[in-house]
Amino acid sequence: PGWLLSPAGRPYLDSILHKNQRRVFGLLERPALPPALAVPTVTYKLFLAGRSGVGKTALVAWLGGTPAPPAHHETLGIEATTLFWPAKPRGSGRPVLFQLHFWD
Repeated sequence: PGWLLSPAGRPYLDSILHKNQRRVFGLLERPALPPALAVPTVTYKLFLAGRSGVGKTALVAWLGGTPAPPAHHETLGIEATTLFWPAKPRGSGRPVLFQLHFWD
């Protein structure tokens, strides 16, 4: 669980942070890693659905490391957020970069 904070995982964590905050990536952007640290990217699209005001947008903001909206405002239509999450699966010796597309 502490792999990202270890010396081996620190370059991957640094690639998704900017000034100690999680960097927001655009639709076609991705973290820049040196060629020696290139890892496969696994993409998932996650659709969040539920009643109004239950915290779907706040959950995506929290996972993305951005502040949650202070007041409730209904999301009109669909709001797409791209989040990168480096991980090292236990059964594998090689890190993986998860690209999560949250549709809220």
